[in-house]
Parts: sequence; C-alpha cells; structure tokens
Amino acid sequence: MSSTNGNGYKTLLATPLITQDDQLAPETTELWSSGLCDCCADPKLCCITCWFPCVTFGRIAKAVDNGKTSWVASAGIHGLLTYMTGFGWIYSCMYRSKMRERYMLESTSSFRDCLAHFCCERCALCQEYRELQFRGCIMSPADDKQQTYGVEAVPIAHGGMTR
Repeated sequence: MSSTNGNGYKTLLATPLITQDDQLAPETTELWSSGLCDCCADPKLCCITCWFPCVTFGRIAKAVDNGKTSWVASAGIHGLLTYMTGFGWIYSCMYRSKMRERYMLESTSSFRDCLAHFCCERCALCQEYRELQFRGCIMSPADDKQQTYGVEAVPIAHGGMTR
C-alpha cells in the first residue's frame, strides 16, 4: 500500500513482518493422544503401573528430563515418597506439569494436573507414558531389546589384522 504525504513523496505503508514466533500463538494447545481413563489400551503398561507405579514414573522422568536423570533414581525417590509418606503423587504431578508445558498439552491449570495425580495417579502415569511413546520420546519394548547400551561392534576389514 502507498499514500502521498504533504511533500508529494509516496510513502510505503509496510505490513508488519511475520516472525517465526508469530506463526504459533502461545495460546495454541494440543490434545493428549489418549484419554486419562484409557489405561487398558496397553495392558502390559497398565499392569506394571498398577503394581509398580514408581517404575513407570522413572521412565517418564527420564524422558521428560531428556535422559539427564536416571530412571532408577527417579523411581526410587517416587517409591520412597509413595510407600513411606503417601505423597509420591506430588512428585509425579510436577513432571506432568513439565510435560504439559513442553508439549503445550491441553489443561486449564496446574490444579487439574494435581487432581489427576491425587485421585487416579496410576491412570495419569499411564496417560503420560502413552503420550511420550506417541511423541517418540520412549522406545517401545520391542525397540528396547535391540538397544546396544553403548556397546558397538566393530566390523573386521578384509586384509586387516587377524590372528
């Protein structure tokens, strides 16, 4: 667009540039890939979480922290808090909030995160684990068996040293 000012010069009215930050509004949220009550969608996960919620939580904590924390340490802390004091749900609620903020998942408040973990922690843990699997942050059990855990086989080149 252009307009003429008092001196006879045309001035261009520039439209504001769209930055990469403007392309995704901060209010945009995504839905969870599965519902809170879809625990039985993965029966194996449901059973593990029912009897050992600390194991599922440890895996979630490792994925949310990008591998910076050990899943065994997180599971141990959660287990101690749950079985000694009954307040393990507060620890796992913090990770749900971290996860919700990172992936911009739908929730109206942190109160709902706390309510989900207080009332039905095992269902909330299953939902979070399935969400991380959906996003590719946690490998499926079939892929986990193929993991080499840092051991790499070196191929022997033809004509190389042999005994």
